Amino acid sequence: MTDSIERIKCLIIGSGPAGYTAAIYAARADMKPIMYTGMEPGGQLTTTTEVDNFPGYPEGIDGPAMMVDLQKQAERFGTEVRIGMVTEVQLSKEIGGIHKACIDNAHWVEAETVIISTGATAKYLGLPSEQRLRGGGVSACAVCDGFFYKGQDVAIVGGGDTAAEEATYLANICNKVTMLVRKDEMRASKAMQHRVTNTKNIDLRYNTEIDEVLGEQVVEGLRMVNNATGEKDEIAITGLFIAIGHKPNTDIFKGQLDMDDAGYLITKGKSTKTNLPGVFASGDVQDKEYRQAITAAGTGCMAALDAERYLSTVEEQKAEELNA
Repeated sequence: MTDSIERIKCLIIGSGPAGYTAAIYAARADMKPIMYTGMEPGGQLTTTTEVDNFPGYPEGIDGPAMMVDLQKQAERFGTEVRIGMVTEVQLSKEIGGIHKACIDNAHWVEAETVIISTGATAKYLGLPSEQRLRGGGVSACAVCDGFFYKGQDVAIVGGGDTAAEEATYLANICNKVTMLVRKDEMRASKAMQHRVTNTKNIDLRYNTEIDEVLGEQVVEGLRMVNNATGEKDEIAITGLFIAIGHKPNTDIFKGQLDMDDAGYLITKGKSTKTNLPGVFASGDVQDKEYRQAITAAGTGCMAALDAERYLSTVEEQKAEELNA
C-alpha cells in the first residue's frame, strides 16, 4: 500500500437506484465519481424477482437485471464502480473541506463531495422458511409487489401504521388479506386501526405469529401459532408481506450527520443536503415515506445536481479569495 491517499471529486457510497442515478448525473457533469457498492451490490432490488413499476420497462424486468442496466449506464459515462465497503468516515465541517472514507478497514480515500446512498434494510422475522422464500412470495414491500397477487389470498405481518396502510392497500387488489399482529392490540394510529377493522376482506388476528412459511419454491401457505393459547392453524396463501419496519444503513455516520429518532438522515428542505457542506443523502437512507426505486432514483439525480452546484460555489469562492 502506498503512502499517498487517493483524492477524488465525488464519492458515492451505495449502489442502488439512488447511487447509480447519482453516478450517471455526476459522471455527465465531469465529476469523475467513484462508487463503492457496499455489501449488497445493487441494493434491495437484487432480491426482487420482478420490477413492474419502474418507467421504461413496459414488460417489466427482474431486479438484478435492472441494476446491471443502471451500472452499465453509469459506467458508460465514466463512473468507476468498485466492490468495497465504506467502514468509517471522517466528514469535514468546513465549506470546501475534504471528507475522508475508510474502505474495508484497510485504506482511505479523500473526497470533495460525498453522496450517501446506503439505503435501508427491511426487517424480517428471521425464520429459515421465510428467508428461503424471499423473492418466491415473501416480500417486504406491498406497494412494490402486491400487484403480482391481484385476486389472490395473502398475509401481512405487523401492527404499526405501515402494516395497516399496506394491509388496506392489499385488500383493494387481493381476494383476502390475513393480518397477523403479535400483541393483543395494534400500535397503529386509531385512524389506521379503524381503516383495517372496517375493511371486510381483512382477517385481523391478534396474538398471532408465524410458525412456518409453507412451500418449496414459492409460498403456498402459512402455519400460525397463537402466542396466548399455543394453538396452531394453517391457511393457504400465495404471498406473504413483512411490515415490521426498516433500519436505515447509517451507523457509520452517527455523531457526524443529523438523523431522526429512527436513524434516517435528515436533509434540508427539498434538497439532498445534510447538515455538513459537501455531503448529500439520497434514496431510502433519507426517505421513510415512499421507499420506491423511482423515488430513490429521483433523489439520486438531485444529489448529483446539489453536489455539482456545491463544487461550483466552492470554486467561485476560491477564485474570489485569489483575486482579493
